[in-house]
Amino acid sequence: MIVDQALYREGKRHECADVSDALVRLRAEDAPAADFVWIGLKDPTPEEFDFVVSELDLHPLAVEEALDGSDRAKVEVYDSTLLAVVRTLRYVEETSDIETGELMAFIGPHFVATLRHGDVAPLHHVRERLEQHEQELLREGPVSVLHGLIDKVVDTYQEIDEEVARDLEEIERDVFGGGNTSHSATIYRLKREVLEFRRAALPLRVPLEHLADDDGSLVSPELRLQFRDTADHLATVLADIESYDALLSDVLATHLSQIGVQQNSDMRKISAWAAMIAVPTLIAGIYGMNFDHMPELHWLAGYPLAVAVMALVVVFLWRSFKRSGWL
Repeated sequence: MIVDQALYREGKRHECADVSDALVRLRAEDAPAADFVWIGLKDPTPEEFDFVVSELDLHPLAVEEALDGSDRAKVEVYDSTLLAVVRTLRYVEETSDIETGELMAFIGPHFVATLRHGDVAPLHHVRERLEQHEQELLREGPVSVLHGLIDKVVDTYQEIDEEVARDLEEIERDVFGGGNTSHSATIYRLKREVLEFRRAALPLRVPLEHLADDDGSLVSPELRLQFRDTADHLATVLADIESYDALLSDVLATHLSQIGVQQNSDMRKISAWAAMIAVPTLIAGIYGMNFDHMPELHWLAGYPLAVAVMALVVVFLWRSFKRSGWL
């Protein structure tokens, strides 16, 4: 469906009932390059998408990319149309999972078309922020919308960065604080989410740096500064992700070492108790055979002596194991 569509002149929004008429007027009037139409699509039907493709005269390769989807963030230029693909993320507080989505933006002369699937990347806040607080940027033209989208996505990355940091601190506290040893599944799950985070954020670095270092053919000097600031924020997030991945590996190794030490301690205790039980079991087994010619069989002190020997041996073994640290 078409979520919203509007005409922007000198950074100000104007209602746009008919996209075709608005584009025809902009092209016929030889309007400034900063004036454009912004069409927002969410889960469009084939008819709606075909309408947008025909009205905007999108390059076939850009259309194919939009239909097939992409597994990484990138920015491609097809003739006069720029296609940007960004991986969006959402942190689920209840399960500490990170959900992924995809956002596409087609940018060309006098138009911007944003395409998203699902609810992982709501964009109404981006449009509101640009219209109400960043009209100066909107005056820079269609690429200002791309900056607003990427900036919002990177802001979300920073929020998820903080959530992952809190989860990691909690795991560190539990692991290094001793106590419960059933943390392996939690560590593996968080490590998987960090890798998913990395797969979404890392590919965005190169296209964002290209936009920040553009020679002016695509990006104005003011927007170039804005893209540079967003690239710095992304670089901070990526550095944190790398540190989280390394730290999780160290925490997992420490946790497994703790499990090994605990298991070794348990095995020593089991072995010590098995040794203390084996001696009286051996003596009792021998005297339990009841042969007629066994020593002390009919001796009055034979039973108390056997029990005393078993007790003395057990006490001796217990003290020996205690001194050696096995118990």
